[in-house]
Amino acid sequence: MSHIMIHGGGRLKGTLAVQGAKNSVLPILAATILHPGRTVLRGCPHLSDVEASIHILQHLGCKAGWEGADLVVDTSPMSRGDIPDSLMREMRSSVIFLGAILARLGWAEMSYPGGCELGPRPIDLHLSALRQLGAQLREEGGHIRCEARQMRGREIALSLPSVGATENAMLAACGAEGETTLFNAAREPEIADLQTFLRAMGCDVRGAGSSTICVVGRQPTRDAVHTVMPDRIAAATYLAAVAAAGGEVELRNIDYRHLSTVTAALHEAGCQISGGEGWVSLRSDGALRSIPSVRTAPYPGFPTDAQAVLMAALLQSRGATVFVENVFENRYRHVDELRRMGADISVAGRVAVVTGVPRLCGAEVRATDLRGGAALLVAGLAAQGMTRVGDIHHIQRGYEDPVRDLRMLGAEISLEED
Repeated sequence: MSHIMIHGGGRLKGTLAVQGAKNSVLPILAATILHPGRTVLRGCPHLSDVEASIHILQHLGCKAGWEGADLVVDTSPMSRGDIPDSLMREMRSSVIFLGAILARLGWAEMSYPGGCELGPRPIDLHLSALRQLGAQLREEGGHIRCEARQMRGREIALSLPSVGATENAMLAACGAEGETTLFNAAREPEIADLQTFLRAMGCDVRGAGSSTICVVGRQPTRDAVHTVMPDRIAAATYLAAVAAAGGEVELRNIDYRHLSTVTAALHEAGCQISGGEGWVSLRSDGALRSIPSVRTAPYPGFPTDAQAVLMAALLQSRGATVFVENVFENRYRHVDELRRMGADISVAGRVAVVTGVPRLCGAEVRATDLRGGAALLVAGLAAQGMTRVGDIHHIQRGYEDPVRDLRMLGAEISLEED
């Protein structure tokens, strides 16, 4: 096991290129199944969740591996449609393979997924969409068996704009006869990136980025080369780190428009922010002020994945900030760890109130989930003294090499073995 050591209190400065997006590449890897051919993914981040997806593809009979900086997948030898419990437990988003396997083979079988424990994230919306396309589902003993020898397109209205359900429905609809229209679809940029990839393979998909997506079922016919979009949550993390510690950073390979709610909050807290085509920059003196409230919501609202890192940035702000978590009910698990560093945070249900303190102190803490772990890195950079972050396997699910990236900004940080 490894841990991260941080000697905080120093200012940060530099330029970083943002990694490819975790939340984009995972559904794209599932989508490669639709076409029995070869896919080259460029800008794919080296993450443990990506490795878990590679293992799933290999279990299904596909070839998947790194060729230099590219991830290359050949799904033509795919021979099975079941995913065992051991692989499903590695990441919660593994359920995204359900719709793609069903579209390719007409059947799929898997157990319920694992991943970060952020409270109930039911897959009933996924299953409902598949049923409406004509799939027959049987659930027993923690396993799901789907069969649909011939799915038919139809209008599907999601009760919530779930990202995963939208993606699963899109993939399954590619294998359905006729046209499928998804209403109240999630609007995240990663869904638009999935559409770009599907179209590169020859699928007829349009509307991603809006609340209505149309899919005309057809067998994709082309091998594809695709560059994964930049990770807006990784970008938000590094902006929060510099905001908290003080200094200046320029992030490249990022669409600043995807960060608008995050940068607006940091600007309100006292940071100087500017952005243009493919870049965004932030300058902070480290003396932040509180902001009235932060309410997470589906895109284009404030992203739940950025809630923890913004909270960490505001721990030493002047005044109090109210956070309202509207997406996952158990997304304050990092609060107890931040309190170990001297943070003043009170929690009642979905509401957390952060009252700024004059000083944070380094402490021994552990990552409780992916984004909560990133929040500990942000807090550690702003704290005085040494911070030791354990259970960093959570962080490695979504950040390619945060130690390397933060060192490039001048942080005193290292990866060490237990």
